[in-house]
Amino acid sequence: MRNESEVEAEIQAKNLNAPRLTPALIDEQIVNEAFHVFPGTTLTVCALTLRNGFQVVGESAAVSPANFDAGLGRKIARDNARNKIWALEGYLLRSKLAATI
Repeated sequence: MRNESEVEAEIQAKNLNAPRLTPALIDEQIVNEAFHVFPGTTLTVCALTLRNGFQVVGESAAVSPANFDAGLGRKIARDNARNKIWALEGYLLRSKLAATI
């Protein structure tokens, strides 16, 4: 599986310059993050607050408590929340582009 940096490099190498989302644009939308691990569980929730005040939530949970790592749970939950921003920003950009047609 390719990471965002590899995909972004290929897009730039191919000069695909039409309006689009970028990893940097996604990251610029995030103004705050908060995490919670539910007591007695491996469930980690991340709430990302976006510039407009909207929040997206991601979660992670280890199947086995023996495999639970708080730092890894936070990373996975944040990545899951961040991935949701792509769809929201994609919808917003498409709406703006449709308005100019």
